[in-house]
Amino acid sequence: MNTKTFVKTKNVKKFVSLMDRLKKLPPNIPKLALVYGSHGLGKTQTLIWWATKNDAIYIRANNDITQNGLLKEILLDLSIRPFHSMQDNLDEIVKQLKTEPKIIIVDEVDYLFSRNAIEILRDIQDLTATPIVLSGMGNVDIKIARYKHFEDRIYKKLKFEHYDESDIQEILTEMTDLTFTSDAIKYLATRTNQFRKIVQTIDELEKTAETNCLSEITEDILKGRINERPSIKALPKIEKMHA
Repeated sequence: MNTKTFVKTKNVKKFVSLMDRLKKLPPNIPKLALVYGSHGLGKTQTLIWWATKNDAIYIRANNDITQNGLLKEILLDLSIRPFHSMQDNLDEIVKQLKTEPKIIIVDEVDYLFSRNAIEILRDIQDLTATPIVLSGMGNVDIKIARYKHFEDRIYKKLKFEHYDESDIQEILTEMTDLTFTSDAIKYLATRTNQFRKIVQTIDELEKTAETNCLSEITEDILKGRINERPSIKALPKIEKMHA
């Protein structure tokens, strides 16, 4: 299994398209975007992948983060030692972004609401016009709606949708050399929508295929692996690989 492969699902392609449009917006349009959806759909992996490729600032919020804490994290990502004063930190970020513009991506943005830390991002956007992308869980769009003056600045909202059959096929093609029948792909698409679970299933199937000399993975074999039918060794007529 190729665990280093980054799979470009439909969600990833939509995110890339959003970022391209966000960067090209005219100066008079606020460059805020919201990415949200259920866990396990690859949001964080997508954000980190894009940030790394595009030299963007990537911050992952936590439960204790404050406005000044967020500013300090941004400065650290810029390889600048933070100041004690919140105003000094903000001024330094504004200076840096005006000199060398960079997109800011803030993950786990749900944590920013408890202490109103999200408000400082509006200030940064207003002062620098730098694009800022917020990412959170499935109901974060409802939370942001409470901050009307903030929500009005959002250019686009992108919801990461559950994987469909074509996404599952893409993941399987990119991550393993195993061959899957169409019914197996369809079945897998109805049973899991978390990327980590799919990777775990692939790992288990590769071991099963090697042990039992399987040439392809069928729906019956897949059901056996996720304990909906007897184990793989109990299944009749297992096809062998030709020498």
